[in-house]
Amino acid sequence: MPMFRSSLLKLTSFTKRNIASLASLSETHQMLQKTCRDFAENELKPHAARFDREHVYPQEQIKKMGELGLMAIAIPEKDGGTGLDYLAYSIAMEEISRGCASAGVIMSVNNSLYLGPLEKWATTEQKEKYLRPYTTGQKVGCFALSEPGNGSDAGAASTTAKLDGNYFSLSGTKAWITNGYESEAAIVFATTDKNLKHKGISAVIVPKPIKGLELGKKEEKLGIRGSSTCLLMFDECQIPRENLLGHP
Repeated sequence: MPMFRSSLLKLTSFTKRNIASLASLSETHQMLQKTCRDFAENELKPHAARFDREHVYPQEQIKKMGELGLMAIAIPEKDGGTGLDYLAYSIAMEEISRGCASAGVIMSVNNSLYLGPLEKWATTEQKEKYLRPYTTGQKVGCFALSEPGNGSDAGAASTTAKLDGNYFSLSGTKAWITNGYESEAAIVFATTDKNLKHKGISAVIVPKPIKGLELGKKEEKLGIRGSSTCLLMFDECQIPRENLLGHP
């Protein structure tokens, strides 16, 4: 009993600290929270069950979220983003997901897994083509690391990208890729030099659709079927050399 009481007191103290923290949100964060909460209540919640039940991508809602700046929250304004911090991103994610979990997943992958690496490593030319157009909600991207046999072990990629002149020949299968059907570009991790082992793995930007890429069936996911998840199967896809992200 004393141990239980001690744990309860710690939990109560933790809860009070968090409530105090929420009460001290900046005006910008409070405005964002209200905007996202109202949007979720009016634009997402009434349709969320249908999106999930019928595997419907919430296209119009995602476009509106882009207009609100929610699809590129932490991306600097100079690159077309909203230029806010990760606290703002967390607040928006919580409120949007409250109204529709599918929309929250779509938003999350585009904001962080797709746009994040591009913001850090892309060239100016790559940003103009593959980052800026994906900040508005008109397009979304995806992130392809996991594989059927390797899970999310980044150092064990069996997908290969063999350089031949000015193109990489990309072959292999990526699994559990969120936004797999709706995305118009993917960041794909592949082995470019087996001799370097885990240091020989690179990321390439793959436009979609592209010859040699097939999509698997949409996975059944409880509550988030409005966000497609599928296999990406590459068979000698020809990817321009300039689509290499960062250094090999």
